[in-house]
Amino acid sequence: MTVTSSIIFLNSTEQSQIRDLLRRTAKTEIMPRFQNLSAQDVSTKSRDDDLVTKADLASEAMITAELQNLFPHAVVVGEEVISKHPSLRTQMADHEICFVIDPIDGTWNFANGIPLFGIILSVLHFGRPIYGLLYDPVMDDFIEADLGQSTCDFSDAQDRRRSLRTAQPRAAEDLTGYIHFGLLPKETQFTLAPHLPKFRRTSVLRCSCHEYRILAQGHVDFCLSSILNPWDHAAGVLTTQLAGGVSKMFDDQEYNARLTEGYLLSASSEETWNTVADILRPVLWKG
Repeated sequence: MTVTSSIIFLNSTEQSQIRDLLRRTAKTEIMPRFQNLSAQDVSTKSRDDDLVTKADLASEAMITAELQNLFPHAVVVGEEVISKHPSLRTQMADHEICFVIDPIDGTWNFANGIPLFGIILSVLHFGRPIYGLLYDPVMDDFIEADLGQSTCDFSDAQDRRRSLRTAQPRAAEDLTGYIHFGLLPKETQFTLAPHLPKFRRTSVLRCSCHEYRILAQGHVDFCLSSILNPWDHAAGVLTTQLAGGVSKMFDDQEYNARLTEGYLLSASSEETWNTVADILRPVLWKG
């Protein structure tokens, strides 16, 4: 690890070890179970479509154990542990170095045999994301953001790297984006729905990992969420910012894992953020 301005950043060797860990986890615990789950391998959490599988639990356990071995002084928390011990959610922003894991983001897709899921890993410094990985186990490629180097890169299965850049600004009627519409209260959905045709297209992938990957690669313009789970958003916030975009709350507050309420808008540029916010903020946010 490298200390810069009181922030401890991962060095290149440590980053390589983490990428290798995610690859091994996918090959060992995730991909052999893809399209190969029994009914007993899948259960529900908060809702009937909020799923957890044997692969989620096994991959989180493997990643957690190896990170604790590699970084014995760091705190390591995963989505599935937090679902059983919710108090950990409020504590993760209290630490100088905290690894946050979503072992399978897009579990509904995974459990239903849809090859649109990923592993999300982030490193927080008192709740602020300083490193993030968005890994696609199907294609074996990464999007990696490193605040210490101010880089956001794509790395393919052969480890060929290229830097990423978000899309250029354009008019509202030409924008496409992701809005987590189904997670909003029903009354909010009815209020919001008439405003969606102001954009070219809005959709959802049921996978924050791929939504943020597509945003960082310049293929969509924005992503809006009201569920602020750090395992879903911390890495994606950083990839958006370091690829040239803007990611912050409707009240202009910078994202931090401490936040539990509000609307997080990530966009390809400051201009696009303002365009989307001017349409959606008056409808959704009462601040």
